[in-house]
Amino acid sequence: MRIGIDLGGTKIELLALDESGCMLLRRRKPTPKGDYLATVNTLATMVEAAEAELGQTGSVGLGIPGAESSFGGGIKNANSTCLIGKSLRKDLQARLQREIRLANDANCFSLSEAIDGAGRGAAVVFGVILGTGVGGGIVVNQYVLTGPNHIAGEWGHNPLPLPEEEILPPARCYCGRVGCIETWLSGPGLCRDHLRHNGEFLAAEEIASRAGTADLACDQTLSRYERRLAKSLAQVINIVDPDVIVLGGGLSNIERLYQTVPRLWEAHVFSDVVRTRLLRNVHGDSSGVRGAAWLWNRN
Repeated sequence: MRIGIDLGGTKIELLALDESGCMLLRRRKPTPKGDYLATVNTLATMVEAAEAELGQTGSVGLGIPGAESSFGGGIKNANSTCLIGKSLRKDLQARLQREIRLANDANCFSLSEAIDGAGRGAAVVFGVILGTGVGGGIVVNQYVLTGPNHIAGEWGHNPLPLPEEEILPPARCYCGRVGCIETWLSGPGLCRDHLRHNGEFLAAEEIASRAGTADLACDQTLSRYERRLAKSLAQVINIVDPDVIVLGGGLSNIERLYQTVPRLWEAHVFSDVVRTRLLRNVHGDSSGVRGAAWLWNRN
């Protein structure tokens, strides 16, 4: 049995899978807000309760909104700030008395989609999160690449390419830099762009919906978004050359992205033909927690 846990800012989700990947159990609890010790305790008690209910012990994989530092093992780059600097994996291992595998939540999403999702059968999969933030993960032959700095796939904190068309000053990112892809392609970034150009605040879902009903302002906002996404993903293709790019997060539900973006990225990819496929995720909100469980798919 494999147990996966997705530690989010508002909820903790646990999923138990059998050896074939079929769900045995699924549970959710609110994330203790700003309380690290309570978070570790909640994680441990959820595992213990699941194992007691199923009558068996499982491996445990944990996906988090951040990464484990290669220097000391503390958590870094986490928007759940109570985790930063804490030895989460070691503390949870001490509580559960077993090895824990831990990965960035975007890596877990990418692994899930590479194993039995939209990227199934592909040698190289680049998973993309387009939501409150912008994340990514690289999976090669069903193995997550992390890199010596544990930041492989973090394309959201590169600057937006070819910015000469963006005449307004770039937004400052939470990471302290300006002009990050995340500030343009996240859900809040899409809303800010519409507000800046039209003086009206709309939710991302509303912008996408209105663009489909001939609302010119919303259509132009979404066209700018598609152009920026195409340029940014072209950088990924030029460096990683994945077989498949899988989109996740709330903005992955915008259907027209899958037709428009591949057409637009051709102008920026260093190849005569672009064979990379852009696909919507298969497992939706479950991909992160499934990927955490699949961290134990091999030794």
